[in-house]
Amino acid sequence: MKTLTLDLSGIYTAVTPQSIQAWEEKSNQYQQQLHAGTGLGNDFLGWINLPCEISEEQLSSIEEAARGLQERCDYVVSIGIGGSYLGARAVIEALTPSFEAYQTKHTAPQVIFAGHNIGEDYLSELVAFLRDKRFGLINISKSGTTTEPAIAFRILKALLEEQVGREEARERIIAVTDKARGALRTLADKEGYKTFIIPDDIGGRFSVLTPVGLLPIAVAGFDIRELVRGAREMKALVDESVPFAENPSALYAAARNSLYQAGKKIEILGNFHPRLHYIGEWWKQLYGESEGKDHKGIFNASVDFSADLHSMGQWIQEGERSIFETIVSIAEPDTTLRIESDEANLDGLNYLAGKRVDEVNKMAELGVRVAHIDGGVPNIRIVLPKLDAYYIGQLFYFFEKAVGISGYMLEVNPFNQPGVEAYKKNMFALLEKPGFEADTEAIKARLK
Repeated sequence: MKTLTLDLSGIYTAVTPQSIQAWEEKSNQYQQQLHAGTGLGNDFLGWINLPCEISEEQLSSIEEAARGLQERCDYVVSIGIGGSYLGARAVIEALTPSFEAYQTKHTAPQVIFAGHNIGEDYLSELVAFLRDKRFGLINISKSGTTTEPAIAFRILKALLEEQVGREEARERIIAVTDKARGALRTLADKEGYKTFIIPDDIGGRFSVLTPVGLLPIAVAGFDIRELVRGAREMKALVDESVPFAENPSALYAAARNSLYQAGKKIEILGNFHPRLHYIGEWWKQLYGESEGKDHKGIFNASVDFSADLHSMGQWIQEGERSIFETIVSIAEPDTTLRIESDEANLDGLNYLAGKRVDEVNKMAELGVRVAHIDGGVPNIRIVLPKLDAYYIGQLFYFFEKAVGISGYMLEVNPFNQPGVEAYKKNMFALLEKPGFEADTEAIKARLK
């Protein structure tokens, strides 16, 4: 079976192979800490062995619950924010044909996402759309009190109960939450909702292979077993026993940190496949939330090529040289489409006649990489043989393992996110939430 490959040849205009090799001893040390649970954030390392620990019983239970929603619903709203949302959306968007939403008939419910913003227009439009439609809800929240998803769930639960009654609504709501405590757990137990557990030792951005990600992906009709199988295969390829020079996650972590030390403070994740946009969004959370601490860390951005070559392309080519680029490339598309000859040739494209569109795309990718390297932008390339669940599973675990190693290289805790709470404290104070009276007084005085 083919596997993900990593190409670092495009970074050696900025760093040397020796600078990468210099990380070997520390990389091995950090991997040992990850697997032994002796490093920073060791209470959130459940993701490391997760691909091999997911049981047949767990997968079957998720698939059964997904079938239950599929039988009752034409639309399922997955409610969550951050890691309770991005992994599932990344997989679903990557595997869904680009124009599926415009079809009149679907083989599985359309999964819609809510709770990742507080947009009144968004929620109002969603309510209007779902009115008189067969829909269900997956509410993903460890506490049940996170503001954005809690607002969405309150509104959509009321709509669902209004349309089908409380008894039927219970059959169309699944809660993915804490095993024993929290507002959502209390409500789920009271109402009798089907529930799945968010493991205590797996943070949100690492949770795509838990029911947090697997349930919405299964509802959308995709093969969660292949996703898990891909992650399981990649786990073996990046295990601590794999030599540094053969371990793609360790090499990626070392390359990133070598470039960071060389003054490359921004990493841009690019792709040449339109369905990879949310892979970039998931990756930004994984790396930004894991590494951006103690006034350290690479800033993560993402672009979709070739569209963004006509916007951000100018800045990447000739802007400040504080950046490097990682390109995720898909070796083989699902379909074949060739460019035909045209007698008038007014567009001048006859020189491409007979070529596949993907061949043009690949030459655009190669041309971009050469141009950017020549322009002072080191380039890492990650190649997936195909865009399917198996290889996405590989890609996700590759990035997860790499960020654990990379965070330790930066000497930060890659598994917490203390900075995320700062905005919440201010928001609660401004909204005069009970318990925040002193903060309310302080922030109002500051804003006068």
